[in-house]
Amino acid sequence: MAATATGLDLKSLIRSGIGVPLGVLAALAMVILPLPPLALDVLFTFNIALSLIVVMAVFYVSRPLDFGVFPTVLLLATLLRLALNVASTRVVLLHGHTGSHAAGRVIESFGEFVIGGNYAVGVIVFAILTIINFIVVTKGAGRISEVTARFTLDAMPGKQMAIDADLNAGLIGEDEARRRRLEVGDEADFYGAMDGASKFVRGDAIAGVLILFINVVGGLIIGILQHDLSLAEATHNYVLLAIGDGLVAQIPALLISTAAGLVVSRVGKGAPMGEQLLSQLLGQPQALMIAAGVLGILGLIPGMPNLAFLLLAAGLAFTARSVMKRQRAAAQAPAEPAANAAPETLEVSWDDLVPIDVLGLEVGYRLIPLVDPAKDGELLRRIKAIRKKFAQDIGFLPPPVHIRDNLELSPSSYRVLLNGVVVGEGECHAGMVLAIDPAGTAPALPGIATRDPAFGLPAHWIDASHADQAHAAGCTVVDAGTVVTTHLSTLIHTHAATLLGRQEVQSLLERAAKVSPKLVEDLTPKLLPLATVHRVLQALLEEHVNIRDMRTILETLADHAPRTQSVGDLTAAVRIAFGRSIVQQIYGTAPEIAVIALDGELERVLSQVIGLAASSDGAAIEPGLADSIVRETIDAVAQQEALGYPPVLLVPDRVRAPLFRMLRRSCPTLRVLAHAEIPAARTLRVTALVGGKR
Repeated sequence: MAATATGLDLKSLIRSGIGVPLGVLAALAMVILPLPPLALDVLFTFNIALSLIVVMAVFYVSRPLDFGVFPTVLLLATLLRLALNVASTRVVLLHGHTGSHAAGRVIESFGEFVIGGNYAVGVIVFAILTIINFIVVTKGAGRISEVTARFTLDAMPGKQMAIDADLNAGLIGEDEARRRRLEVGDEADFYGAMDGASKFVRGDAIAGVLILFINVVGGLIIGILQHDLSLAEATHNYVLLAIGDGLVAQIPALLISTAAGLVVSRVGKGAPMGEQLLSQLLGQPQALMIAAGVLGILGLIPGMPNLAFLLLAAGLAFTARSVMKRQRAAAQAPAEPAANAAPETLEVSWDDLVPIDVLGLEVGYRLIPLVDPAKDGELLRRIKAIRKKFAQDIGFLPPPVHIRDNLELSPSSYRVLLNGVVVGEGECHAGMVLAIDPAGTAPALPGIATRDPAFGLPAHWIDASHADQAHAAGCTVVDAGTVVTTHLSTLIHTHAATLLGRQEVQSLLERAAKVSPKLVEDLTPKLLPLATVHRVLQALLEEHVNIRDMRTILETLADHAPRTQSVGDLTAAVRIAFGRSIVQQIYGTAPEIAVIALDGELERVLSQVIGLAASSDGAAIEPGLADSIVRETIDAVAQQEALGYPPVLLVPDRVRAPLFRMLRRSCPTLRVLAHAEIPAARTLRVTALVGGKR
């Protein structure tokens, strides 16, 4: 019971978080405080036991990460050995003149029994152990740790992309992907720590040699000069004690070094080392048979130890035969179950179809840190902010952006997809900044010449250290994450109409029903089907009109739905209701607004043509006239922008929609307003005419 209670107390002390710090402080105290021989015996025995436990633990772990605390254990064991060396050195030098028992029974036993009391043999044995530990085991383990750490770090991006690919393909879930990413990071941390910890082991081996030399020289000087011992007596006492002390420390050090080499040289996963050795080393019957034949031939040569060779050859032959029988049985056993399992093969189902993401962002592998949650990727937070800002400005929440890496892209490229179709792409250099020169007058900057992917302005990718120089030259400097998010935000606003689906419209109606339930109930589906409401909202978004004021939109639709079901007419009615908002969005609160107008004759011609046409898509307009209108509108827009005014074309109500559809491709920044949309409180000033050159 007492032993059990002590074990529980020790576990409780370690789990409380103060056990390990107390142990480190106790080890450091041994360097300062003198220890009696009995305490040295207990601590040296504990050191040997700890080394054996570590070696055995290494044999039984399935993979290196299962013993992830090993680098810390290695460092603590090294600290304990060095502290014991200092404590034993103090006792040896202070009391070594009294005999070989001065430093305790453990050191005496290693000095007398292990090497037979012959210090010359002890020196040779110690030298051999040191050479094995320092040159063979420690150096090899350190080299493996260094190479493995480098390769593990280099392989991290590829492993991360493989995990993302499995996640995107539906082979694993989010939890499994998160667990694998954490395992990849832990693996890199482990081998990096092992690379550093192996340096402690190597330093410990060097320290063992120096401590032995210091103990021998110091002991001889103290014994002869201070205690009047003869050279033979001083040599016998101090050299045996020093060698015993060195062996007591060197053997656990060799065990720990061997354990370190075993850990970093593990390749297979999922099985203990003993099982791997049996399955891989003794699992090749051909190799065993050849080895048995060679040993049998050597055993028949006269003068050889025939019995030993022949017995071992027979054992290997028997083992090879057993392995061959077991392999044949294993090869035949699965035949019947496989035949029975054939009819149970699952057919392909609809669940195997992977839906296309509405919004997607694909990045090259060098941009993965920008979107990696494990590395606190800044792009993820910015995309959330973009969606929130879009919802506040436009009036509905866009779908989530599904981010994935794409090995087909160049390392620093990215592209934005809408319903699986690329709508924008660009290049972004992580770790650099983009200096944008809006006026195009800045001096040449040291970097990569390019264009801002969002607005097409001239720019340069430059090193972050040249940011101040770019600022001084009048450039706008932004980081890589800002470049991607700005481009993504621009594309989302441009394609807002496409992003608004039936589900989003239904969500908008449900939210409106919480405030105005009767309005929504009367409108849909009684007056208008959901599809018509959806098309009206899309038409507003195509013309850069936000839909935040759903109450006004629904009330206007409810007022006009009994008279018309035309999407164009309903959209025009909503625009008129939004007139003040549209004008304020363009001009602010200025009382006078500068616009481009149509020549009177052109207005009359267009009104007649559109009135006679069966459709309002502009197909009835004579091609030469259409070309002339487009050309003069482009000139008027350039003139308007040169004067610092927003490009706005004011036209009669009935021709507004056809003209907008005709001009939106050639003049994407042009806003086309109808006379009825202009508030009475605003004063009009015509700054340019379209059609005056005819």
